[in-house]
Amino acid sequence: MAGRRRVSGSSVVALCLLLVSLVACGGRPDTEPLRADVQRVLDRRAEALLDRDERALLRTGARAGYDNLRAVPLDDWTYRVKDVRRSGDTVTADTELRYRVRGFDRAPVTTARTLELSRDADGQWSVDSDRPARKSAQQLWDQGAVRVVHGTHSLVLGVGQSRAALDRFAGLADRAVPAVSDAWHTAWSRQVVVLVPESLEGMAGLLGSPASSYRGIAAVTTGETGARDTAPADRVVVNPDAYGMLGSVGRQVVLTHETTHVATRAHTTPATPLWLSEGYADWVGYRGTDRTPEQAAPELAAAVTGGRLPAGLPKDGDFGFDGDANALARAYESGWMACRMIADRWDEERLGEFYRAVGGHGGRSGAVESALSRVLGTTLEDFTAEWRDYLRSEFG
Repeated sequence: MAGRRRVSGSSVVALCLLLVSLVACGGRPDTEPLRADVQRVLDRRAEALLDRDERALLRTGARAGYDNLRAVPLDDWTYRVKDVRRSGDTVTADTELRYRVRGFDRAPVTTARTLELSRDADGQWSVDSDRPARKSAQQLWDQGAVRVVHGTHSLVLGVGQSRAALDRFAGLADRAVPAVSDAWHTAWSRQVVVLVPESLEGMAGLLGSPASSYRGIAAVTTGETGARDTAPADRVVVNPDAYGMLGSVGRQVVLTHETTHVATRAHTTPATPLWLSEGYADWVGYRGTDRTPEQAAPELAAAVTGGRLPAGLPKDGDFGFDGDANALARAYESGWMACRMIADRWDEERLGEFYRAVGGHGGRSGAVESALSRVLGTTLEDFTAEWRDYLRSEFG
């Protein structure tokens, strides 16, 4: 055909060999040398940040969050460059950041970051910006300068908060840790990390979710279920807007509840239903207070006295933050009353044993039934009937 010329196989191979330093045969640019250059810059930057060596850090580029991060105690900070994209004298680097907070993280926190770099007149690459990767959650220092308060059993990190406010959170956390240890007779770190952003929007940024998902939620705990010594410390993330509306008892109950999640994390697995994990955390939170069932579970009390006795224990789907707030409250209160009943009619030790037995099951199917039989000597049907009678007696 006119205008076409056959090229031999040997010619194609020769052409690929000729261009291999610029373009791979598959058409993808050879980025390995560039990636290695960027990795060396980020290695020097990480070392300077850990050493708090401002001059060395500035030789790798802009401050890019250095001041916001300065007060955070760090044992480790490393970047791993995963991909680079070059456009002239600028590079976008997709990286994995791994860091550990000194004295709290047993293993690194891992998060995806995107860094922009530019090349100077001498051909050296330097960092211009460092931000969360697309669809990745923010870190607290992305939101502003981090203020740090060390408690006896806690580390409180805040943005846009006064020292006095963070001191109060540290006091609440320091009371929560021994309260949890008094109830949960199983080894755990006996310390807690609390993050206090400036607003609900800040909380949502740390969790990588819309703010509407957490409106009215005072705090949540992030962590890996079933994690033991190979996971970083859980973070209790506070919603200062909702938390500020609580009274003194409510604030302590919330921090103790969330600290319970930290303590029980290693024994909380996919086999653990939310009614048990949330109910147990509430039980520890209210343990030692003078709150009656009517005061602590008003939505459930209203439902029972109004003739709307729950047919069964709440399902995981009942705990969604984006649904009916009253239904969500009843789910939490129902779980709490189930755990309260176990502590009342069996004993507190048996409640903890039941929790661990459920989490230690091979999967969700049969986990509760097996633990009920082995630890409490009952069946799910009988337990549910007894729980419903318990609700009638407490709210009747």
